[in-house]
Amino acid sequence: MKQKLALLKLLADETRLNILNILLREDSYVEKIACDLSLTPATICYHLKKLEAAGVVNCSRSQFYMIYSLNRELFDKPLFEWIKKEEPVLDSEEKYRKEVLSHFFKYGRLVQLPTQRKKREIVLGEIAKAFEPERQYDEAEVNEIIHRFHEDHCTVRREMIACGIMAREKETYWLVT
Repeated sequence: MKQKLALLKLLADETRLNILNILLREDSYVEKIACDLSLTPATICYHLKKLEAAGVVNCSRSQFYMIYSLNRELFDKPLFEWIKKEEPVLDSEEKYRKEVLSHFFKYGRLVQLPTQRKKREIVLGEIAKAFEPERQYDEAEVNEIIHRFHEDHCTVRREMIACGIMAREKETYWLVT
């Protein structure tokens, strides 16, 4: 009984319930949850550590991110049905994408290339929108388009190829669809 009471006390927090609602939909990571809830990553870490210690959530590493997921066995029990929200949810991926773009782009120009792979892919995907699908470009055209966004067109071009956004054969480039 004490264990059940401790679990209910742990869940008697609005932030933790909001985190659980996000994790009920999909596994996620600290920055994305923080963005969804408009809180700092430190606050989210604090609550996730408490939830993890109680066995409510599980944590695993995926590249640079710690991915959090629910302990589904615990939440498949009818007692926890009241936690699930029926409200429509904003597309959290799109919200996170917009936040990343607003951080790395100022006045339409790329301030810096992100070091984290997921953020870098979002930024490079935004630059890729300037290219026409199914069209082939020579290197000078690619450099000119990329230069509209960032002065180091060589690095951005290489990264777009490395991330699989663009492909290259000899001196011809195209978007990968």
